[in-house]
Amino acid sequence: MRSAVRIAEEVRSGASTAVAELAGALEVVAARNEELHVFLYVDEEGALAAAERVDATVASGGDAGPLAGVPIAIKDNMCQRGVPTTCASKILEGWRPPYSATVIDRLLAAGAVPVGKTNLDEFAMGSSTENSAFGPTLNPLDTSRVPGGSSGGSAAAVAAGMTPLAIGSDTGGSIRQPASLCGIIGVKPTYGLVSRYGLVAFASSLDQIGPFATNVTDAATLLEVLAGHDPMDSTSLPEAAPSLVEHVRDGVAGQRIGVVRELIEGADDEVLESVTRALAALREAGATSVELSIPELRLGLSAYYLIAPAEASSNLARYDGVRYGLRVDADDVTAMNEATRTAGFGAEVKRRIMLGTYALSAGYYDAYYGQALKVRTQMIDAFARAYREVDLLLGATTPSVAFAFGEKTANPLTMYLSDVFTIPTNLAGEAAISVPFGTGEGGLPVGVQLLGPGRSEARLFAAARVLEIADGRP
Repeated sequence: MRSAVRIAEEVRSGASTAVAELAGALEVVAARNEELHVFLYVDEEGALAAAERVDATVASGGDAGPLAGVPIAIKDNMCQRGVPTTCASKILEGWRPPYSATVIDRLLAAGAVPVGKTNLDEFAMGSSTENSAFGPTLNPLDTSRVPGGSSGGSAAAVAAGMTPLAIGSDTGGSIRQPASLCGIIGVKPTYGLVSRYGLVAFASSLDQIGPFATNVTDAATLLEVLAGHDPMDSTSLPEAAPSLVEHVRDGVAGQRIGVVRELIEGADDEVLESVTRALAALREAGATSVELSIPELRLGLSAYYLIAPAEASSNLARYDGVRYGLRVDADDVTAMNEATRTAGFGAEVKRRIMLGTYALSAGYYDAYYGQALKVRTQMIDAFARAYREVDLLLGATTPSVAFAFGEKTANPLTMYLSDVFTIPTNLAGEAAISVPFGTGEGGLPVGVQLLGPGRSEARLFAAARVLEIADGRP
C-alpha cells in the first residue's frame, strides 16, 4: 500500500482522485472484512460524499488538505454524526450520534475520507478485541491470533491494507499494544494534546486519541491534523498543534536513551532481543544509553485497575435505558435499569463497573481509590526524575507477540498483564510510540516502545524513524 503522504500528494496534484482511492480501499474491505471482522460499519455513502468534496476542491484549485483523499478507519467509540456508534456494545447498538467528535471534524477538514467504524473491545475494555459484543477481529498476519486491543479493529484495518491510516484510543495501551501485535506504528500522545470531545469516555483522566500508520511520517502527519487546542474539551492543552513532520528526520545524535528494567521484565526472549537490537541501532545513530530502574512502575498495573474501573463506573452510569440506547422494559424504573444494563453490558464491562464501584464505595475509597491516586503521583514523580537523566526511555511494548484466541480469556489477570509495559505512560499522562522492530514466534512482529515526557512527540518520532530505517523500512 502506498503511504498516506504519497496518496495525498497524488490527489492534490491530480495524478489520482479521492474517489479512486476510496474505491481501492473499499475493494480491499469487501475482500477481507467478512474474514477478519475489522469494520462494524462501512459508511460507503458518507465516504463517497467526502471523497467527492475533496475532488471538487482540487478541481477548483483549492487546498484539499494534508490528508487529501486518504481513506481512514475510525474506532467505533468516536462519535460521527449520523453514523452508528456502538462502542462494540449491545447497549448502544444502532445509536447514531447527533454530533461529531472534534477529531472527525479535523480529519474531514484535512481532506481525509472516513471509511467506517472499526471493532473494539466493548467500551474499550480489553486487550484482544475478544470482548466485542459483535464478535472478535482477527489478526491479518495470522488469523489464529488476536490483533490486540482495545483498538484491534483499527490496527487490523491498517495491517490488512484496508486503509493506510486509522485512529484509536489509548487508555492503558489500547493503541500501542495492537500496533505491536499487528506490526505497525501506534502513538499515544501527551494527555490533552488531542481533543477527547466526542470520544465515548472509558476513564476520562487516562483516555487519549492517537494514530495508527504503516510508517512514522504518516503517523506524524496524522497527529499534526488531530492535535491542537479544543475549547470543547476542558482538559485540552491551550496551545496549537506541534510541528512534527519537519522533525521526523532529526535523528538521535546526542540524545540520551534510558533502558528501563521494569519495561522489559518478564518479556519473552525474542522481545528482549528486539529491544537490545533497537538500543544498538539508536547508539549507532549517535545516541548514548544508560540502564535505569524505575521501581514505581511495578505498581502501575494495580493502580490502573483501580483508577480506570472507578472512572468507568461513573462514566457508564449514563447508560440507563432512559435517554438513548438499549431499553429493556420492566415493571418499574429500577427494574428497567437493572434489566437494561444486565442485557446490554458484556462480562468484562460488568466486571470493571463492579470493581470500580467497590473501590469508590464508603469505607473503601481511601483504602483503594485514594491509595491508587497516591501511587499515580509517585509514578509521575519517578518519570520526572528519569527524564532529568535521559531524553527518552526504551522498553518493550508488549511481553510477547500476538497470542492465540482464547489463550488468556479464562484468567482476566493474565489478560491485564498484556498492558503491563504500556499502562505507566497513561497514568503519567505522557507520550509514547510503538515501533515494529524485528520478529518473534512464527515470524510475527515485535514492537519496541519509546517513551518521552509530555510534549516530546517530535523527539519520539525522530527516534522512531531511526528504528524504522534500521529495521529495513526506508
